[in-house]
Amino acid sequence: MSAESEGTRLPFEPNKKRQKPAKVKSKQPETKQDSGKKDEKKPPFTKEEMAIPEVVSQRMIRRVAGFCGIPTGLGISALIASYLLLTYTGIKLPPIAVLLVNMGCFGLGVLGITYGVLSASWDEQRVGSLLGWNEFTTNWGRMIAAWRETRQKNVQ
Repeated sequence: MSAESEGTRLPFEPNKKRQKPAKVKSKQPETKQDSGKKDEKKPPFTKEEMAIPEVVSQRMIRRVAGFCGIPTGLGISALIASYLLLTYTGIKLPPIAVLLVNMGCFGLGVLGITYGVLSASWDEQRVGSLLGWNEFTTNWGRMIAAWRETRQKNVQ
């Protein structure tokens, strides 16, 4: 089940499919005449065809900065706040509580990287919503379909 057959081709995905290199059964020695006429192997796609458009890339970066930066900043702030509470007021928080709050905040920051990339609209003309839930579900479906297609190709 390919993404193209479902009509969900990525906006920046190349139109043509990659061709598998031909299998060579036996290697023949190269002669002097052949060495001058070697095949110049051309990559199946140009860099422009494979690159994520600048607009989409900037959109992803902004979302990652928000969805990752806020929880990470909260984690750092929790460390500073627990230190200040201890030094200036004498309130000693249990170390396990500080650890769990920090692990939770930094864990959300790591998840924010993935959500930031997948919640950005991959269509150049469409900005998407503020939280990007619709874009996330669409892009997650595309990613799962690509994984399944790759797995089926590897099995065959």
